[in-house]
Order: sequence, then structure tokens, then C-alpha cells
Amino acid sequence: MKAAAEHLVPVTLELGGKNPCIVDDLVPLKTVAKRIIWGKFSNAGQTCVAPDYLLVHHKISGDLKEALKKTIIKFYGEDAYQSHDFPRIINKVHFKRIMSLIEPDKIFYGGHRIEEELYTAPTILHNVYLSDPVMQEEIFGPVLPLIEFHSLEEAVKIISFNPNPLSFYVFTRNKYTRERLIREIPAGNGNINDTVMQFVNKNLPFGGLKNSGIGRYHGKSSFDCFSNMKSINIKSLVIDPPLRYPPYTTGKLKLIKKLLH
Repeated sequence: MKAAAEHLVPVTLELGGKNPCIVDDLVPLKTVAKRIIWGKFSNAGQTCVAPDYLLVHHKISGDLKEALKKTIIKFYGEDAYQSHDFPRIINKVHFKRIMSLIEPDKIFYGGHRIEEELYTAPTILHNVYLSDPVMQEEIFGPVLPLIEFHSLEEAVKIISFNPNPLSFYVFTRNKYTRERLIREIPAGNGNINDTVMQFVNKNLPFGGLKNSGIGRYHGKSSFDCFSNMKSINIKSLVIDPPLRYPPYTTGKLKLIKKLLH
């Protein structure tokens, strides 16, 4: 953006952020777990739209953790290292960064790593606090922290700790919950009862908000975003009312004000 600014070149930036995934207490856990695990661990979590952390209603926290664990095993087997569907971390720098975010005593499932092969197992963390290292930056890897909440107010407050995520996800059957979170979470885009699919919908403009990006693209929005709109006004030379020209008499001003209102 700095380089473009020197030449007054307009830009669209898709950045990132800590994408929250909120799960209330009245949802089908098996379906929810599948959609969360797929969205989080595709490409080993190395996508900008992956759910970064879970906010789970305290009533279903234990059951959801078990459902997530079973889903990981179903998708990638008992040992994801052997799975052809689970990739590796892109390089050693990011591998070490991701490892530094995992506190061993907070591992609910996973945590295995092989540094020479840049392998990190799908990992779920629990008993996570906002002060933990994993909540200080975008993870961009196969680590999913879980935080419990007791009310929507608490959930929104937790999200505001890392403002303006690129995406957000809500799993709920409650219309009030859905509409409130859509209204109060300051993200660039979102998805209700699914993950990531808003990114592949060509009819939805995609982009961030403030520190998670500026501008929108996808489908026609891409054409609009990367085109220079030239506004042209065409007028006839036949009629030329004197109203707009001076001198501006009291009568003219009254009529102009009336037309403008």
C-alpha cells in the first residue's frame, strides 16, 4: 500500500485477523463439528478465512470438544501424519511461530509435531484465556483454541479484544442471536451455520474491514474494483434556462431553494 501510495495507485487489500467462530447451545453438534473442522484444518489452517478460535456456550463445551475430536479422526485418521488429505506447514519460520503458540498443558487433542517435516497435527486447545500467546495474533495454522462464554454480551466483548477480523462464523438456530452478532461483530464478511463458503460464493463481494483489509472483489465486484469508472454528463444545447446564471435576484434564489428542497 505504501508503494502504491507513492504513485497514487488505488489498491484493494485482503489481509487477515483472528476470525471468531461462535457456537450457541442449541445446535446439532455432529454437523457443526464437521463444518468447523473442515473450515479450520483445510490446508492445515493456512487460509485467511479459517476459523481462528472458537467461542462455545459453556453448556455444550465438553460435548463439542468430543465431537470435534471424533471428526478429526474421521477426516484424517488416528494419525493425521499418515493422511494424504492433511498438508504440512509452508516453511520453518511459520512452523516455529505456530509451535510457540501451543502451551502443552492446554492441549485437549493433538499437539504432535515433526519439525524436520514441518508437520503439526490438528490440535485443539482448551482452558484458553485472552492473555495466552495463541490469542495475541492470527494463528494461520492447524491450532484451534476454545473459549467458553455464558452470554452474548460476553462473547461480543471477547471478540472486541481483537477487533475487525476478516471473517466471522456463527452457529445458531436462534434468529435473535444471528441478527445481533451480524450487527455487532465488525468483520468484513461472515457465514451463518457454515465456514469458509462465503469466500467461494461469486455473488458475494469479499473483503475485510480496516486492519483486515479494504475494498471488495469476487464476481462483478472484481470487475468494479479493478476498473476506473469514468463519470460523464451529457446535456443538450437546445434549452438553456437562465435560472442558474447571475445575477441572482431574490426571486431566483427562492426558486432555486425550492427546487433544491
